[in-house]
Amino acid sequence: MLNRRRMLQSIAASSSAAFGASLDPQPVVAAPNQNATPKRIVFFMQNQGFDPKTCIPEGMTNSGSLASAKLPEPIRALEPYKERLHIINGLHGLHTSPSHSAFFGALGGYRGSDGVPPSASTIDYELSKALPQTLLPHLCIGMDSIENMKTKPTIATLSASGAGQPIFMHSNPNHLYQMLYGGISTGNIRLQHEARSSVMSQIETLAAMKGRSLPAPDQQRYDQYVQGFKDVNGLRDRLDTVSDHLRKFAPTVDQRYTNPEFETDWHDVLLDLGISALTSGVTNTLTIGSGRGEIFGAWKGLGVEQQGHNLGHMDQPDNPIWIKIRQYNSRMLVRIMQALESVPEGSGTMMDNTLIVYTSNNADKQHTAGANWPVMLLGNLDGAFKTGCFTQLDGKRPINALYTSLLRAAGQNCDRFNMDDKMAKKFDVSTGPLKEVLV
Repeated sequence: MLNRRRMLQSIAASSSAAFGASLDPQPVVAAPNQNATPKRIVFFMQNQGFDPKTCIPEGMTNSGSLASAKLPEPIRALEPYKERLHIINGLHGLHTSPSHSAFFGALGGYRGSDGVPPSASTIDYELSKALPQTLLPHLCIGMDSIENMKTKPTIATLSASGAGQPIFMHSNPNHLYQMLYGGISTGNIRLQHEARSSVMSQIETLAAMKGRSLPAPDQQRYDQYVQGFKDVNGLRDRLDTVSDHLRKFAPTVDQRYTNPEFETDWHDVLLDLGISALTSGVTNTLTIGSGRGEIFGAWKGLGVEQQGHNLGHMDQPDNPIWIKIRQYNSRMLVRIMQALESVPEGSGTMMDNTLIVYTSNNADKQHTAGANWPVMLLGNLDGAFKTGCFTQLDGKRPINALYTSLLRAAGQNCDRFNMDDKMAKKFDVSTGPLKEVLV
C-alpha cells in the first residue's frame, strides 16, 4: 500500500503541473470569450543573481529617461525596445534570505530556503487569479542542464498556490507539448497522448475507489492526489474543445525535442511552447525559471563550458560568460515581445496588454543578503506602467511593494503583499504600490 501511495503521489504531482495548482482549480473560460481586456504577465527568473551593472547604462546614477542612454552589452538586444523598458534598482529582499536562492521567497516575498516549503502563495499565482481567466491559468517552465531536465522533468522551487502547495515547472518539452497539443497531434505524439489519457482516467477512477477504505487522515491526503488526476483529465477535455483554435499556434516538433544537441535546444523549444500558450490564449501567466530556482543550470549551446554553482562565484560585469548568458536571456525576451506584437488584440497587439518582469531568484548576486534586487520591466500592461526609464530607489522598499503594484495594475485593491504589519515595520518604510512604476 505504501508503494502504491507513493506512486500515486508522484504521478499526481507530475500531473498537477498541468494545472499549476491542482488543489485549487479555477473557473475556466477561454480568453477570446472574455469581455474584459485580456492581460497577461510573464516572469523570467534567472538564477545566480542579477548584477545591476549588467543592465544600468554607464554613468546613469539617478532616475531618468533611457531615450539617449546606451544599454550595456549584456542587454544590448533590448536597445530597439528601450521605449518599453523600465529598469529598477534599489528594491530589497533582505527578509527573504536569498543567499544561494530565495526559492519560493523570490516570488513570494517571504523567507525561503532550499527544501523549505512555501509559506504562502506567490505573486505569479495570485496574478493568474486576478487576470481574465484562461483555460490554463498559470504555466511554469524550467530550464536547466539537459541531464537535470531529463531526470527531473518537473520540479517545484519558485511558484506556489498557497502555504505548502508548490507549483511544478515543466522542463521536458516533449511532456509539455503532449499536454498542450497532444489532442491535435498525429503519429507517435497522438498515440502517447491517448495512452496517457486512458491511464490517467483509469487511475482517477481506481484511486477514488481505493481511497474510501483508508483512515480519515490518509483519506484526506489521498483525496488531494485524486484531485490532481481530475484536474489534468479535465484540462485535457477542455483543450480538446478548442482544438481548431490551438492548431493555429502549435509549434512544429523537430529534432530539438527528441534529440537535443545541447540543453539550449530544450530551452528554446520550451520558450516556444510558453509563447504559444500565451498567444493562443491558453494561459495568462507564464513563469520561466532559468536555472529552475536552484544553483544549477547550463548553457553549453552558447559555448559556456562551466555550469552550476561555479557560475555564481564569478563577477558578472564584463565577464564574457555572463555576457553570453544575459544576451541569451535578452534575445528570449525579444522573442516573447515580437511574438506578442504579431498578434492583433483590440486596437493594438497582445504586447500592448502584457508585462514582462525580468529579475533573479536571488537578488543581485550569489551569496547575497538581498540588500539590492534589480528588476527590468518590459511593456506596460495596457498603460498601467511607466516605460522608457530608469528608476533608482533608496533600498528601503521590498520586492513585495513591486508585487503590490502588479496586483493593483491587475485590479486588486491591496496595500501589501505577503507582509504583515510586524514585518512591514522592519522591512518597509511605506505602504501601497511603488509610485515610481505606476502611471
